[in-house]
Formats: sequence, structure tokens, C-alpha cells
Amino acid sequence: MELIQKYFPDLLNKQIDQLSSLKKLYTYWNASVNIISKKTFSDFYQKHVLFCLGIAKVFSFFYGSRVMDLGTGGGFPGIPLSIVFPYTEFILVDSINKKIKIVEEIIKNLHLKNAHAICMRAEKLENKFDFVVSRAVAKTSKIQNWIKNKFRYKSNSIIPNGSLFLKGGDLSKELEEFPHAVEYSLYHSFQEPFFITKKVIWISNNQ
Repeated sequence: MELIQKYFPDLLNKQIDQLSSLKKLYTYWNASVNIISKKTFSDFYQKHVLFCLGIAKVFSFFYGSRVMDLGTGGGFPGIPLSIVFPYTEFILVDSINKKIKIVEEIIKNLHLKNAHAICMRAEKLENKFDFVVSRAVAKTSKIQNWIKNKFRYKSNSIIPNGSLFLKGGDLSKELEEFPHAVEYSLYHSFQEPFFITKKVIWISNNQ
């Protein structure tokens, strides 16, 4: 939590309490269902929570925005983002029921009123969203195909509605068909070596 408070010094006490509760909750649930790799669990706050909050370092969701977390798995990035943006609605979507059941329990335990978990394939959802967020679920082209026609037409943000993906490594080949995609290096925001290759990719729905 020291890392979180270092980079997000303006968090409210309630948000700090919620974020502080995450590791205990995930320790409990990870003992029965492997929702977070045991290799990375020791660096839980850096590799999972702070990485997901990288989106909050490069972008702020406006009041009333609706965001889909595609392939949420154990609730990332949707749960950390829903804590930091309490007035934005987050729909956490995954096709694996046992993971969604755990996500629902964590949401309930944290008393998050703006986060909702749904067991469904993203392309089957009928809802419309301002943004879609995702963490390393699949190649960009595949995700973009899944979420076409899922966006609200009118934007209530300073940037057009679209996708915000957490990725790592050299993405030049993967993004060749998205020439207007914008890469935000998280190493500009977070000084730890883990973030040297980590990025947030924004792709406008207009592309």
C-alpha cells in the first residue's frame, strides 16, 4: 500500500481502506481458486493494483461514465478502478463463472456500489459503454473485434470514447492496423523497473 499512497496521495480514507483490504481478500479466495498467479502474488500491489491504476494516471473517467472491464478474471483492472472512480459505473465481464462468483463476493465485501460482475462473453452484451478497459486478455485486433458496436455514440469525456488496454513489451507489430493508437508509457508515472515496458494503449472508437 505504500506504493499506492506514494503515487496517489489524494485518496480518501475510504478508498485507502478499500485498497488496503484487497490483498487479504485475494489471499483468501486465491487459496481455493487460482485467480492470481502465485508467481506474482508476492508483488500484489505493484504488479496488479498499481499496474491497473496506471489507467488512472493517464486518464480520468468523468462522472456518470460507463466502463466495461473485458475479461476481468479476478477483477482487474475493474475493481481497483472502481475504487478510485466511485462515480463511474464499471461492468466486469468474464465468461468463467467461478471467477465471476469470486469477483461478486469481493465487490460485496468492499461495498462497491458502482461495480457489477457479469458472466458472459463480451460480444453478447447488449449494453453500450463509454470505454472498454482490459489487461492483457488477447491481441488488440481480437479485442477490438469483440467490442465493435459496444460504444455510446456521444462522448462525455475530454477524449473520444474507446478502448484503454494495459499492455507490455514492444507493440509495434500488434498495433500496425491501428495507426492512430496512442501509447502512454507507465514508466513516466511509476519509477519501479517493472513498469519500464508497461503501457496504456488508447484507441478511439472512431478509428
